[in-house]
Amino acid sequence: MTKTERREEDERIRRDFPLLNPGEAYLDNAATTQKPQAVLDAVTEYYRKSNANPLRGLYALSVEATREYEDAREAVRSFINAKSTEEIIFTRNATESLNLIGYAWTEDHLSAGDEILITVMEHHSDMLPWQQAARRTGAVLRYLEPLEDGTITEEMFRKALTPRTRLVCMTQISNVLGCRNDVKTFASIAHEQGAVFVCDGAQSVPHIPVDVQDLDVDFLAFSGHKMLAPMGIGVLYGRKEILEKMQPFLFGGEMIEYVTREGATYAELPHKFEAGTVNAGGAVGLHAAIDYYNRIGFERIMEREEHLTRYTMERMRENPYITILGSEDPKNHHGIITFKVEGVHPHDIAAILDSLHVDVRAGHHCAQPLLKFLGIPSTTRASFCFYNTEEEADRLIDALNSVRKEMGYAE
Repeated sequence: MTKTERREEDERIRRDFPLLNPGEAYLDNAATTQKPQAVLDAVTEYYRKSNANPLRGLYALSVEATREYEDAREAVRSFINAKSTEEIIFTRNATESLNLIGYAWTEDHLSAGDEILITVMEHHSDMLPWQQAARRTGAVLRYLEPLEDGTITEEMFRKALTPRTRLVCMTQISNVLGCRNDVKTFASIAHEQGAVFVCDGAQSVPHIPVDVQDLDVDFLAFSGHKMLAPMGIGVLYGRKEILEKMQPFLFGGEMIEYVTREGATYAELPHKFEAGTVNAGGAVGLHAAIDYYNRIGFERIMEREEHLTRYTMERMRENPYITILGSEDPKNHHGIITFKVEGVHPHDIAAILDSLHVDVRAGHHCAQPLLKFLGIPSTTRASFCFYNTEEEADRLIDALNSVRKEMGYAE
């Protein structure tokens, strides 16, 4: 693709996103993405024309709300290739999805001396639930440390497993290093040991094709807001035979079949895990976001994001004061570039860039154990989505090249 063709495509895509404008370079997509007009319209139309409590009313409006909600569930099922919509549970976000497993599965499946294996590069949302589960059950939480660039080899993984390993929890793509774990291989090895495998897909589902049947994971969690959808809608995929044996996470309306003074019987999957009034508008927005992804296609999305990552890393390497964390290969960053600028605190970097209307993230990125393992207290992170452009990457680099001067260093 020529530079002119790329610019024309950039302009076509960016017209779909009302908040994006030439005066602001939004490069914090690993935290949350902007929303295309199609998603905004879908949510607005739902509340204008179909708003009612799904699953409860027999009148036409409620039936329509139920249809739209369940259509969204089918869209998610197809997007990640689950076997059944019974395996798709709507939550608020990936954090809630992981906490659901942390309570509902561990309660009956972990006991004192059992082991939970996670990596040191997990987001706090895929770490704290297992810390709490270990405290409640007496299980032991063990950490697998990667190589400095985030690589975990098959040999390293096999050595970390023990006969007591009952649960393995691993991110598919690191939100700091951008590296991709070989989840399919690791899940297979974990199953050989009889362990259940939980995959945090918050950073992978928006950027690469994810097929839960091919990966053979037992659980997968992800958030809508990182993939063009509204905040407040997330997904937990769970293998049906496992979900059926789990107790509910939340109790109340909609997740029951029958209630007496003494107890209750619970609804069938997936409603057993969706207590209370559901976020139907968020689910409709997620459906629209999935439709948007499908129109563009992951082949094009991955090509665009890899190009932007490669282009930016090459330009960053021209500055001797910038150190990029993770792999030398841009292909193994999946749109995430976390870096340091010699002599400048990440908060100062972010503040200077903000004054130049370049939006990046500074801090520990909800991954403090990883940064401690790397010997770095905090970093700055730029993260791309397919709607970003070379011009925005240039603005980032130009701004970074002025940071040390702004802090009083004589170059």
